Amino acid sequence: MEEELKCPVCGSLFKEPVLLPCSHNVCLQCARSISVHTPDGEPAAAVQQSRASAVSSEYDYLDVDKMSLYSETDSGYGSYTPCQLKSPNGVRVFPAPQHPHQQQQRLCSLTCPLCHRSVSLDERGLRGLPRNRLLEAIVARYRQHRAASASAASGAAAKCQLCDRNPVDAAVMCEQCDVFYCNACQQRCHPSRGPLAKHRLVPPPQQRPGQAASCAAAGQPPATARKPATCAEHEAENFVMYCCNCRAPVCAKCAEEGRHAKHDVKPIALMWKQHKCQLSQALNGVSDKAKDAKEFLVQLKNMLQQIQENGVEFEACLVAQCDSLIEALTRQKAKLLTKVTKEKEYKLKVARDQITHCTMKLRQTTGMMEYCLEVLKENDPSGFLQISDALIKRVASSQDQWVKGNLEAKVGPEFQLTLNTDTLLQTILQLDFLESGPLVPPAPLLQLEKCCSGNNSATLAWRVAGPQAAPIEGYILELDDGNGGQYREVYVGKETVCTVDGLHFNSVYNTRVKAYNAVGVGPYSKTVVLKTSDVACFAFDPTSAHRDIVLTNENQTVSCNSYDDRVVLGTAAFSKGIHYWEVCIDRYDNHPDPAFGIARINTVKDMMLGKDDKAWAMYVDNNRSWFMHNNSHTNRAEGGITKGSAVGILLDLTKHTLTFFINKEQHGPTAFENLDGVFVPAVSLNRNVQVATL
Repeated sequence: MEEELKCPVCGSLFKEPVLLPCSHNVCLQCARSISVHTPDGEPAAAVQQSRASAVSSEYDYLDVDKMSLYSETDSGYGSYTPCQLKSPNGVRVFPAPQHPHQQQQRLCSLTCPLCHRSVSLDERGLRGLPRNRLLEAIVARYRQHRAASASAASGAAAKCQLCDRNPVDAAVMCEQCDVFYCNACQQRCHPSRGPLAKHRLVPPPQQRPGQAASCAAAGQPPATARKPATCAEHEAENFVMYCCNCRAPVCAKCAEEGRHAKHDVKPIALMWKQHKCQLSQALNGVSDKAKDAKEFLVQLKNMLQQIQENGVEFEACLVAQCDSLIEALTRQKAKLLTKVTKEKEYKLKVARDQITHCTMKLRQTTGMMEYCLEVLKENDPSGFLQISDALIKRVASSQDQWVKGNLEAKVGPEFQLTLNTDTLLQTILQLDFLESGPLVPPAPLLQLEKCCSGNNSATLAWRVAGPQAAPIEGYILELDDGNGGQYREVYVGKETVCTVDGLHFNSVYNTRVKAYNAVGVGPYSKTVVLKTSDVACFAFDPTSAHRDIVLTNENQTVSCNSYDDRVVLGTAAFSKGIHYWEVCIDRYDNHPDPAFGIARINTVKDMMLGKDDKAWAMYVDNNRSWFMHNNSHTNRAEGGITKGSAVGILLDLTKHTLTFFINKEQHGPTAFENLDGVFVPAVSLNRNVQVATL
């Protein structure tokens, strides 16, 4: 809050603040320092004369701007136009043109140091600006609070901070320097003349009663109850009304006979409450925005941590990628070096073998030459002719061994291996990050530890590694037909776990999943192979059973509370192949006729099994049995059930037949044309029967 309580001109806490028409505040003394005098106007002849003179052409421009300035004085605001002169606070003002033969009436104006709007004062000058007593009171409370805080923190009177030895109590404190001075140090280090003269000196905190005079000398108001504000025009009158046109409090005389007589005035207490309410409401809005800003700052701070973590992770990933490239290059380097070594060893072996062979031949030829020279020395013609023919043939044969082809190297010193690294080097030099927008999601990772199969159902689970640039909207799970055929979609949604029912028994399924977002569909995951059970193991399903059905023994035993027939389904599902299961009659009273067979999931549950077109069954009593489908009875057979009987059901979806066995006695088979699709085991019974699976 301290920045709100400092004057924009002197930079110190407000002293006698006055309120400008633009709602900004300055100290009264600072207002005097930035106020300037402006001419009230010039006659038209003087303006024409100045326009005719080239020397005073600049004043034409200033007069035009001056006219625009005073045309806005009704609202209290003026145009800000830069020119040559500046006020003490650095804001440019309008200079008064000098006409020695013309006397001008001069008025006072000042420019707000914050918004740079100029205001012209009336004949009252700065006395016409209202004094902001509320701000003055807030500044006084703030001074007292700061002094009390300093006193509580120090626990003693403030000491001079510049005394070399035995510092004495401070007499003043400079608000700009924030230093405590005793009288001697203040005169020596902070004189009242020179560049430090504009600094404001105030009494130090925890002042004693004897320092009240120094407070008054320094200009600090005592901590007493402030007097009610009075009207500037009628100093004896307090403010009792509020002018809605001028948006300022006024006294009763101003409202009755002054310049506010024709304005809309209201009681000041009413407007005080109304404006307090408006300020509170506006403050609530700002408070909500400040709360949002705090939450946003928390998000930004969390983002800093995330950026730090992601940066470390990305750096590690980059190092790993570069290390992988270096490792691959090292492996390839070893392979190439091995190849060069093999080529070198081959050339060396060939050259060494040729040297050995040539040395041996040369040794033989040299020996033969030496022998021939000795033969030529003999003078016995008969002896010479005896061996000359053979010797001539040997010499000729030896000469043939040194033809040009035999005197050429089989290998050369050059290596016919050329390694072209230009393309790879160019690629490495162009290695850079890809700048791209949101991408499709990556391939999901199947969580193998959570993927499983049981009976004829399979459960798949997957996840996507790391945060994504664009949020994932869903996943697509695909399975083949169990025979290595085409894939088909079995699930589309946002869940990352899915159970697929109704698969074939004793079948192998390939499954894969992919993710999609607003950009598009991502690649498939790796394929996972799941195998269903060889044999069906099922219990009765409580979720789809009629409400009169009672399940016990972990849903393996079923009974009924009603005298009417009710249907209960099994948890296994069949769509192809041959399947067999049995049930046992645990209780059989009063000769009822339960039904056993298969049904679709949506079969009717409140009547005997087989009376609708979605179930195929055999119903049986203690003497006979019948096949029934769509309320049609066929294939009556002798033989019934009692307590302890076993009923077997054989479903052949290849031949589309149903066969029943009562205590191993076969009934059927019966063929059905529309026996295609997915079926579940089913039983219908009433309260006289209890059945359990085997």
